[in-house]
Amino acid sequence: MAYEDVYRRSIEQPEAFWGEEAKAIHWHVPPQQVLDYSNPPFRRWFVGGQTNLCYNAVDRHLAERGDQLALVAVSTETDVTRELTYRDLYREVNAFAAVLKKLDVGRGDRVVIYMPNMAEAVFAMLACARIGAVHSVVFGGFAAHNLALRIDDAQPKLLIAADAGSRGGKVIPYKPLVDEACAKAATPPARVLIVSRGLDAAEPKVAGRDEDYATLRAAVGDAEVPVEWLESNEPSYLLYTSGTTGKPKGVQRDVGGYAVAMALSMRTVFDVGPGQVMFSTSDVGWAVGHSYNVYGPLIVGATSVLYEGLPTHPDAGIWWALCEQYGVRTMFSSPTAVRVLKKHDIDFIKRHDLSELKYLFLAGEPLDEPTAHWITDALGKPVIDNYWQTETGWPALTLLPGLDMKPVRFGSPGFPNLGYRMKVIDESTGEDVGPGQKGVLVMQPPLPPGCMTTIWNDDARFLSSYFSHFKELLYSSLDWAIRDEDGYTFILGRTDDVINVAGHRLGTREIEESVSGFPAVAEAAVIGVADELKGQVPVVFATLRQATDEPHERVQAADGMRRTVEQSLGAVARPARVYIVNALPKTRSGKLLRRSLQALAQGADPGDLSTLDDPNALEEVKRALQRGPEVGS
Repeated sequence: MAYEDVYRRSIEQPEAFWGEEAKAIHWHVPPQQVLDYSNPPFRRWFVGGQTNLCYNAVDRHLAERGDQLALVAVSTETDVTRELTYRDLYREVNAFAAVLKKLDVGRGDRVVIYMPNMAEAVFAMLACARIGAVHSVVFGGFAAHNLALRIDDAQPKLLIAADAGSRGGKVIPYKPLVDEACAKAATPPARVLIVSRGLDAAEPKVAGRDEDYATLRAAVGDAEVPVEWLESNEPSYLLYTSGTTGKPKGVQRDVGGYAVAMALSMRTVFDVGPGQVMFSTSDVGWAVGHSYNVYGPLIVGATSVLYEGLPTHPDAGIWWALCEQYGVRTMFSSPTAVRVLKKHDIDFIKRHDLSELKYLFLAGEPLDEPTAHWITDALGKPVIDNYWQTETGWPALTLLPGLDMKPVRFGSPGFPNLGYRMKVIDESTGEDVGPGQKGVLVMQPPLPPGCMTTIWNDDARFLSSYFSHFKELLYSSLDWAIRDEDGYTFILGRTDDVINVAGHRLGTREIEESVSGFPAVAEAAVIGVADELKGQVPVVFATLRQATDEPHERVQAADGMRRTVEQSLGAVARPARVYIVNALPKTRSGKLLRRSLQALAQGADPGDLSTLDDPNALEEVKRALQRGPEVGS
């Protein structure tokens, strides 16, 4: 069917459309009403329906595909691979649910999960879903202060943690971070459950609070725990995202709407069905990890490959080796990961048989054209950019190869996904802007199933954060966008990532895109710094595809970047200074810490660096600032 026809039906007849899509999942009690939108912008999908995410992801597949692989958990950090069929997964999830019950966790209780990409993290999530507990997965190794903030907001009855994680062979003990977070939290959990992999032998136990998972797992044996049937709009999980106030926002997801959105997106967006294999390289602590490492693939009866480790260890071909070994159909990663691989020999891709691989999806940040071209040429497969947020839970802008594959247009994630009523509007007037004109990307409520329902325990913040920016009741993505004549949408960066140069408003994303077009550049970050004459000027921090300490080579590269920007965007966008560094500061999910870069460049406090992936990158930037720019003054 044509995308245009299906999309039009999804927004013009949402109740008929979503009522039909709801048949793709199992309902213990069918919904009585598809949509209740009596209290805008709050909405309730599939009202009165009773279902369960764990049942849809595990139990219902046992009869037809009990012996099919459900989860393949590969760790190049511990050199352990676990292959679990749906029957194996059922047994492990039930055992974990029995352990939760033993620790007095029940329907509506919150459980914080603080673990890396290991099989038990998936068991824990599904076990919570099974008994109606609300899980909140926090990225393993997250700083104690930030973990404490999430504990105080969610007020969990239980915290589940691995003894340690590992990155590049370096063990990161989690237990000391858990102990510190519990000490800092005003409402620490009554119990802490430790899943030990033997990485931290010195891990101390707190008497009366800490429990050992292996001991309890042995005690419950092969217990079976009945499914708790939940009304469609009860909370399924919380996922925290950063807020402008410093207090994290607990994005709250429902049960039924999320399950339906996962089933639809697996079919239409990712083109993956029963018995096929999906490999998402995300961490389970992020939104992609929830939706496409765990729930999405399992809900449709596919096989999910879960990976713990670096994309370059034991070599830069590890991901492609896994694609070959397990016959991966659809892979989902990030532009940052591809830029890391771009520094390595293309033979690491070419040496593997990727005949089963149909698509590579990339999301998490805008996909720059040079990176898109490189990976498309290397794979010879469609590389599909897609745009979404923690808040949406699934792609909002994308191409739909499982429905009607439109041509890829480099730099654009594509078109509005089914159910998303989107506009690009003028930030001042709220009016729609024309093709080629920059505006704010907004969504008209009611938001489709799968999107956030509110902020945990804070409806007022939900309204002020997302729906208070315009006279009309609209969800603001807080992203700049442009639509071309054919309806393709291009994301230009956050509305607060704008540089005003002598009255000209320039998105940092636009300049980064241009800088990355210079062949020597691997990755670039652009910030605006104060300038006495022009108000602000753009400053570039860039890494090179081939690092060099030769001053003349660095100056030559920096000059090339400035010329490239001037040629593509004009003299007003010409970077005032260019610093070449060996690494850029990023979060563990791969997002550039532009605000920290901006603060350092202006001699200010770089702020909260708890999500920093590599501390050496920050030191690298400090040294570059002390040394001075390659070009500029």
